[in-house]
Amino acid sequence: MNQFYVIMPNMERLIVLDTETTGINPKEGHRIIEVGAVQILNREITNTEFHKYIQPNRNVGESVNIHGITDKFLINKPQFNQLSEDLLSFIDGSTLIIHNAPFDLGFLNNELKMIGIKKKIEDLCPVIDTLELSKEQRPGTMHNLDALCRRFGIDTSARTRHGALLDAQILAQVYIAMTGGQSILFNEETNTKPQMSDPSLVKKNRENKDNIKVIYANSEEAKKHKKYFNK
Repeated sequence: MNQFYVIMPNMERLIVLDTETTGINPKEGHRIIEVGAVQILNREITNTEFHKYIQPNRNVGESVNIHGITDKFLINKPQFNQLSEDLLSFIDGSTLIIHNAPFDLGFLNNELKMIGIKKKIEDLCPVIDTLELSKEQRPGTMHNLDALCRRFGIDTSARTRHGALLDAQILAQVYIAMTGGQSILFNEETNTKPQMSDPSLVKKNRENKDNIKVIYANSEEAKKHKKYFNK
């Protein structure tokens, strides 16, 4: 189990997050080109989302075959430092849900480091890695996102390529199914128009950022969680 898999019982606000990148290793100079995130509130997938394409200051190279995002498309897109505060405000106070968390966190933390932010994402938010959660639930089976969608009967017909927002939307459905309950997608009582990353929607007081506490499940809570999924 990797260090990013954290069990958080009785969670209310979750943010499901995904990224697209120019490659697989930030140490080789690869960068983030898309961030997508979806809010789950009280186990309901909401229409509050964060979605940005990012100018990486390098060519996307062969990664275009994975996500279809071209250099030409990214020419006038903002750089990471222009949207970092909005992103941090959006995830502030939440628990993050990420599939294969070390990959996305490695890239996000590298971007933060490049703009002089010493804190890591996992210092600010608890993180649940659905890859590790799936391995715990069903050892010996496949655990990629496509396999999980097949397991839980989630429609992926719109997923012709990888995309950060679309994958986050799909992973939100997967997480709800994995943790034992179905969600009403986009609550009918809320505005059906997606609320994107307008900072006014998620404005937070970040002056006390260094005092944010990460609260982990205690041993008894962790045992109950594991027992539940072993039923």
